[in-house]
Amino acid sequence: MKTTINTSTSPIVKGTVYSILFAISFGHLLNDLMQSVIPAVYPMLKQQFNLTFTQIGLITLVFQLSASILQPFVGNYTDRKPNPQSLAIGMGFTLLGLLSLSIADQFAFLLSSVALIGIGSSVFHPEASRVAQLASGGKKGLAQSIFQVGGNAGSAIGPLMAALIVIPHGQGHIRWFAAFAIGGMILLSFVGRWYKDNIAERKRRPAPVQQSVYAPGLTKGRVLTSIVILLVLIFSKYFYMASMSSYFTFYLIDKFKIGIQESQFYLFAFMAAVALGTIVGGPLGDRYGRKVIIWVSILGAAPFTLLLPHVGLVLTVALAMIIGVIISSAFSAILVYATDLVPGKVGTIAGLFFGFAFGMGGVGSALLGYVADHTSINYVFQICAYLPLIGIVTGFLPNVKGK
Repeated sequence: MKTTINTSTSPIVKGTVYSILFAISFGHLLNDLMQSVIPAVYPMLKQQFNLTFTQIGLITLVFQLSASILQPFVGNYTDRKPNPQSLAIGMGFTLLGLLSLSIADQFAFLLSSVALIGIGSSVFHPEASRVAQLASGGKKGLAQSIFQVGGNAGSAIGPLMAALIVIPHGQGHIRWFAAFAIGGMILLSFVGRWYKDNIAERKRRPAPVQQSVYAPGLTKGRVLTSIVILLVLIFSKYFYMASMSSYFTFYLIDKFKIGIQESQFYLFAFMAAVALGTIVGGPLGDRYGRKVIIWVSILGAAPFTLLLPHVGLVLTVALAMIIGVIISSAFSAILVYATDLVPGKVGTIAGLFFGFAFGMGGVGSALLGYVADHTSINYVFQICAYLPLIGIVTGFLPNVKGK
């Protein structure tokens, strides 16, 4: 018997609801802005608590694992029982984590604080991705890009704000970022109302048509193989991103002898480039196909990553920005491609891929911190330069065109 799914998760809205897309994108901006405070203050925490690079990596590991392990379960649950309040609830966990981080006085206290921020992320992302797709009006790549660019913009702005607010004045000033969490809870409450009304209207529709669980023409085995390939690509992307987000400032300080605050501005330049690449990736995927964009965005970064460890400061920053633009265009395309493989399971797929991405970022940061302690930061960037070459496995993906 052919496996079928209920298509009641399909959107009732007609046309792209840009007001909701921009609102959920801004919520994503606030969420990731607050999260990005964690790696932004690593140099300060390393000095204040006399931490090793391994301990820095463990902080990232705890944060990323708490942000990843719950996501597939949250996504699977909300596929069956959508919860409009979960967006604001997730932001509430982040609020508690920031306040805790601002007063932490022991390493274990730091770990528990970042874990709370990670839990907030795990609750926010799956349902936010569903809202973005619901408001897409069929332009799923565009919708995911708008949603993702909010997060990337927040990740870029966070280090800049940390450099201006926290680094000069100390750990206690992290508490001022809690104001963003409160604003986010208010904004996401309004998005939740729209989502709730949409759910209520969908329940009043006639009984939905039944469709195949998997993309047309693909067997269960081919779909599962494709999901594994996509996760391998996520591994290569986020291991490399872990080297940049957690250790790029240390790399610049160690190799070029610049100050902490100056290094934060260069990290901002990289994260701003990541935001730009995210804007480009989704619409190009809608136009030229997800597989092409995935191929170019992973493998295409390799020449620049291989060159970066061997140039001066100016070229290092320039190459970092080029890498940021190229490699960041992949995630929206990967996520939409995956939802096209398994239509009707947006929450589950989003939870799996966001969770795996955060998990790989955490594991990567921990492992790279251990390597840095036993070798050097420069060696970390030399070995990570080869990760984008894994993008060659994109050639094994089937050609899929979503509805």
